[in-house]
Amino acid sequence: MANHKSADKRARQTKRKTEVNRRILTSFRTFEKKTLKSIEEGKKDDATSLFKIYASGIAKAAKKGIVHKNKAARKISRLSLRLSKLS
Repeated sequence: MANHKSADKRARQTKRKTEVNRRILTSFRTFEKKTLKSIEEGKKDDATSLFKIYASGIAKAAKKGIVHKNKAARKISRLSLRLSKLS
């Protein structure tokens, strides 16, 4: 329980931001899994389009501070490497 009005407001803001960030991270994990599945099945066109969406989204999240920039770069790099091995 918050003892001050400002602490109560901060708690509400944190709760809202946490929900938004969680939704964003969940969507990235989903796109990552879909891309990996397409790569394993050998569907290069699907994998390429999913990868573009994934890379764009995670880069934006890194810019906003939701994901660390090095983690985003590492994820994009590893996924693009797997995608390039497909061709």
